[in-house]
Amino acid sequence: MSEFTGNTGRRDGATAVVHESYSFACMRCGHGWEQSYEIEHHVDGAGHEFVLHVADGRVVPSPLSRPACAHCGGHIVRIMRPGRVSSARDAARRPERRPPAPVPTVPPARHHWQLSDLLHPFQRKAG
Repeated sequence: MSEFTGNTGRRDGATAVVHESYSFACMRCGHGWEQSYEIEHHVDGAGHEFVLHVADGRVVPSPLSRPACAHCGGHIVRIMRPGRVSSARDAARRPERRPPAPVPTVPPARHHWQLSDLLHPFQRKAG
């Protein structure tokens, strides 16, 4: 999920930048999406380290803190490794795979009824 790229100079004072990507699925409405982040490591004036999460050039909250669905606003969101949503969409677009047709079996031999077989219960015993 992470890729270290060193100091890319994205923002002043960033000591390192790590790229992370995640797949998200909303458990409320089923919407799925993927997002990549640049996690910039900084040191403030007092020497304390902090990070900034950047997505699409904007500083955003950590995706792990409380993600929200852009479709319905729900906060019950599953976070997965990258590529899960796109692979599910690709699978949904593929033609349906059908199992091979069953091998026809030979039907059991049928009994050919004769009129005498049908009348047998009605015949009286000679006696």
